[in-house]
Amino acid sequence: MSLNERLRALESLARALWRDALNFPWRNTAITLRERFREDRLGITASALTFTTTISLVPLFTVALAIFSAFPMFERLQLTLQRWLVQSLVPPDIAKQVFSYLNQFASKAGQMGWAGALVLLITALALILTIDRKLNDIWRVRQPRSFTQRVLVYWAVLTLGPLLLAGSLTVTTFAVTVSRDVVSGLPGGVRFLLGAVQFALLTGGIAALYRYVPNTRVRWSHALLGGVFVGAGLELAKKVLAWYLAQVPTYSVVYGTFATVPILLVWFYVAWVIVLLGAVVAAYLPSLLSGIARRADSPGWSFQLALEALEQLHTARDTAPKGLSLEAMAQVLRVDALQLEEPVAALVALDWLGRLDEDGERYVLLIDPTVTPMAPLVERLLLARAPNTERFWFESHWARLTVAQALAATPSLPASAHDPLVGPSAASG
Repeated sequence: MSLNERLRALESLARALWRDALNFPWRNTAITLRERFREDRLGITASALTFTTTISLVPLFTVALAIFSAFPMFERLQLTLQRWLVQSLVPPDIAKQVFSYLNQFASKAGQMGWAGALVLLITALALILTIDRKLNDIWRVRQPRSFTQRVLVYWAVLTLGPLLLAGSLTVTTFAVTVSRDVVSGLPGGVRFLLGAVQFALLTGGIAALYRYVPNTRVRWSHALLGGVFVGAGLELAKKVLAWYLAQVPTYSVVYGTFATVPILLVWFYVAWVIVLLGAVVAAYLPSLLSGIARRADSPGWSFQLALEALEQLHTARDTAPKGLSLEAMAQVLRVDALQLEEPVAALVALDWLGRLDEDGERYVLLIDPTVTPMAPLVERLLLARAPNTERFWFESHWARLTVAQALAATPSLPASAHDPLVGPSAASG
């Protein structure tokens, strides 16, 4: 291939990447992140992880030190790698102090007895299990791995991670000098290369976390995109926090030599928020790429989605394999799969739907729409029966309407995205 052909190929690739970037649903992604942050209470989770990280940091650092000490081949890289890890994950203004404190605390950890070591182990496991539980929640995993499997997976990450990192940096000739003091004296191209290696390692580690921790199938491409989001977000957050600390030295003035502690807590919180949002990006990427055109912006949204799900399952009643998955229904209805969880759960609770777990989770219709009254669904998702609502129930004829009549009287349900069914008048035409 000639030089001109290679240049044309690179130009075509650049245009394709630019076109994909322009066509990516940025607005839907931002809205999804906001909704999931609020509904999944990611802010509260980040606060809990901040606290757990604070008390688990020394135990995890101690384990890493012990692993390096057990392998003499990596002994020379120990300080370099430790410094690199701290400076990669912590804003530069406090990296030196944090690195010094961690070394002091970890060096004294060997003086503890069995009781102290057990407490350190429990705190480290608390962080591990909290991360595992929240990632499974984000991916809507109903059956997480057993406790033993989770501990084994994370223990493997904790023990093999530092060794793999050391090996990768040993193979990378420039990365052996990846401390800030040395990097500052290197040419710009070398600094860029080291920064790229640092970004790639961080992105790969986060992607592996998203790929292997949830007890469900996560594509590598989705996990990698989430890792890139986290890597870019952490770099941006570090620069913003460093700029803020330089421009507004409030913490240094108020706390003096103890300013590192509140700054570190703020950074832990910001970092965990970014990691959790990256998990949301990886988990909801299929829905984002398929195009979510409809959102819960009107009353009666869950009720409308329940009707639409009933129609979809009634249509697919005679197809093979039986039933539809939540993702398949969401794709047809052009909604987020999470939006279908509440109405589908209500239909399952009414015994209108059954859930099959063979060959992937699917839902099947259990009722005959021609004889099943609509009243139970209306009462559960739209308006509960009470003395002050009896007049409405009597005049609206909901109690006498069957599911088949409601579906027949409703216009094409997926096309009614902007005209939600909120009352009997819509159902009765």
